[in-house]
Amino acid sequence: MPDSLSSPPSVDWLICFAVKEEAAALTLPHPETRSVVTLLTGMGRDNASRAIEQALPIHKPKAVISAGFAGGLNSQLRRGTVVFDSTDELGIIEQLLGLGAIQANFHCAKRVAVTTVEKSLIRDQTGADVVEMESSAIRAICRQANIPSSTIRVISDAADEDLPLDFNAVMTPDCRMHWGKFAGVLLRTPSLIGRLIEFQRHTKQAARELGRVLQEVVKQRPAASGNQGVP
Repeated sequence: MPDSLSSPPSVDWLICFAVKEEAAALTLPHPETRSVVTLLTGMGRDNASRAIEQALPIHKPKAVISAGFAGGLNSQLRRGTVVFDSTDELGIIEQLLGLGAIQANFHCAKRVAVTTVEKSLIRDQTGADVVEMESSAIRAICRQANIPSSTIRVISDAADEDLPLDFNAVMTPDCRMHWGKFAGVLLRTPSLIGRLIEFQRHTKQAARELGRVLQEVVKQRPAASGNQGVP
């Protein structure tokens, strides 16, 4: 069969981010080997599900990582802390602990947790340490495909920190930023601009810490072969 019709080689790691800001600090090793591929899924469980379902048959990953930002629910987790939940078969738990990451319980929410009150309520209801919006959907589909997966995220806002803006109010029903609404909020409340700039600075610092950990993890090949469920 001609090379042009042959199946593409599988990748070692498929790393899923919701938005480009989460992936900004990750420098991929040896991209020519297709050892690591990144995927921007969009925010929320529905977008993440569609994106991973489309990506698995294309890239045939040996392992999948759901990465990005997370909100702190546990008061002991400070901003910039890398947290994870991983299947043992990947063989990366000890490495993550050695890199300073903390094993945590994740809650996958339908909306952005904006205030300390909202975070406290989620903590009381679920017992989770952190909250985000995509990982459970991504990892459920990976389990169905018999592909090992991990969640590796970084705290962008701690349990005692409010977000500078209710991002739910400036998103479309399918969890995409509505730039017209966003601009309208800034026009009505220009004092938000300084707080948003500060928040952006914090998230860039958090992304660098996440990138540091991910770059070390993907230097090795996944311990598990995975891939049995991908056509």
